[in-house]
Amino acid sequence: MAHSAMLHVRLDDEIKAKGNAALAAMGLSAADAVRLLYHRIVAEQAFPLELKVPNVATLDAMAEADAIIAKRAARYDDGEAMIGALNG
Repeated sequence: MAHSAMLHVRLDDEIKAKGNAALAAMGLSAADAVRLLYHRIVAEQAFPLELKVPNVATLDAMAEADAIIAKRAARYDDGEAMIGALNG
């Protein structure tokens, strides 16, 4: 058997708990998931998820969403105002 090494990763507690719950539902542990990830990286010589740099429109939308969340207020006072804006 090949020598094994430890990999330490810091995660947000909530992400870890939700991720572990999802993995458990699939019959996997966090260690299983990391091993699978590394096996795919080695086999494909690429990261197995498509990663993209957001374009300007996406970055603007993300900033707008962050601002709305930060002030904890919707862009519109009610549904009619939102529909009115959408209908132009």
